[in-house]
Amino acid sequence: MDVRLGGCHCGTVRFAVTLADGFGTIRRCTCSYCRMRGAVVVSAEMGSLRIEHGEEALTSYRFNTGTAQHFFCSHCGIYTHHQRRSSPDLYGVNVACLDGISPFDFPEVPILDGVNHPSDTGQAPRRLGMLCVVAEP
Repeated sequence: MDVRLGGCHCGTVRFAVTLADGFGTIRRCTCSYCRMRGAVVVSAEMGSLRIEHGEEALTSYRFNTGTAQHFFCSHCGIYTHHQRRSSPDLYGVNVACLDGISPFDFPEVPILDGVNHPSDTGQAPRRLGMLCVVAEP
């Protein structure tokens, strides 16, 4: 098990999360909300994310079907995690909020089709491509 510590930008919200599959589930999404926020996320099981402090500062946002719940710090506005729509028993955790991790640490990040969401289409999640980071010489 891969236990990581993390938090928001201002430090008000701090959490610990266990990533059962490490960073094997990193992804970006093309739904309207994810597209605008631009986060790279990794999956964690519902019981594996523990808010260490600042839970009272977390606020949430729901849209469309209201199934997914996106959490962010009410002080600095940083999105920390969300309860997933396609798998409500999983969280998507913002990798940029994990201590010592940057979304630019991953040379390739799969991009999933959130516009045509599996919960709407009844189809398996569809990968649209890869977001690639190419280091300058």
